[in-house]
Amino acid sequence: MEAIKSAFAWNNGGIWMWFICAVSVGCLALLTERVYYIFFKFNTNARQLMDAVQRNVIQNNIDGAVQVCNAARTSAVARVVKAGLGRADRSQLEIQNAIEEATLEVVPEVTRFLPTLASLANIATLLGLLGTIIGLIDSFAALKDAAPDERQEKLSAGIAIAMNTTAFGLIVAIPTLLFHTILSVTAKNILDSIELCSTKVGNLLSQRAK
Repeated sequence: MEAIKSAFAWNNGGIWMWFICAVSVGCLALLTERVYYIFFKFNTNARQLMDAVQRNVIQNNIDGAVQVCNAARTSAVARVVKAGLGRADRSQLEIQNAIEEATLEVVPEVTRFLPTLASLANIATLLGLLGTIIGLIDSFAALKDAAPDERQEKLSAGIAIAMNTTAFGLIVAIPTLLFHTILSVTAKNILDSIELCSTKVGNLLSQRAK
C-alpha cells in the first residue's frame, strides 16, 4: 500500500506524473465507453435470438422474425440478421449482399478503440520508464556535480522520480491491459456470433425460397 500511495505523490514524481495522469484519463474514458457498448449495447444472447428467428422463418413469419430483431435492435447480431430478413423475398445474392453490408457496418463499431486502449497502456508504461531514466540521470548527476551537503537531497529526489513514475505508469497500464483483454475476448465472441448467425439466416432464407 505504501508503494501505491507514493505513486500519487505528485511532487516526488515530477512532470512525468502529469503526463501519465493524462493518459489514465484517456484510458478511463475509452474503457467506460467500450464497456457500455460491448457488454450492454452490442452484446446479446445470440443463440436465443437465432432460435426465435428460426422458428418464425420456418413458419414463414418474416415479420415475426423481424420483430424479434427489433426487440434487441442495438445488438450487433440482431442488426445483421435483420438486414438479411429485410431482403427475404429477394434473390439469394441480394440477401447475401445485405448481410455483408450490415456486417461491414457493424464490425468496426464493435472493435473501435480496442487497439487504442492497448496503445495507451503501452504509452503509460513507457512514460513511467522514461521518468525512471530521467530520475536515474538526475541521481547520477547529483553524485557527480552537486556539493557534498546537497548530494543526499538531490539523490533522493532523483530516485523518487524514478520509482514514483514507474509505479504510477504500471498502475495505469496493468488494469488497462486487463480490461483490454476482457473486452477483446468479448468483442471476438460477438464477431463470431455475427458470422455464425449471418450464415444461418442466409441458409434459412435460401431454404424458404426453395
